[in-house]
Amino acid sequence: MGHDLSLGKVIDLAFDYRGNITLVKADGDEIVGYIFNRDSDVSEPYIEYFDKSGNGPFSLLYSEIGNIRFTGKDTAAGQSWEAWQKRKEAEKARG
Repeated sequence: MGHDLSLGKVIDLAFDYRGNITLVKADGDEIVGYIFNRDSDVSEPYIEYFDKSGNGPFSLLYSEIGNIRFTGKDTAAGQSWEAWQKRKEAEKARG
């Protein structure tokens, strides 16, 4: 993880990523999957994810996470409102 980012911030970034990430557990095990939920407002914060095969959902406590790597393609990249508007304008210009 980044030296200046908290685990909670990295988890928020991973949640927003919309691609597969690699969870490196504190014990060294690695899980490739997709984070679809997290809750940091409970006594034991956790994430929920599906593994790369689509199995799950699974839960993992923040305290069990050693690192998160952004390893998969962000499927939402280029899908912003601005990108959509540019595509529509280009289509309109082509007639």
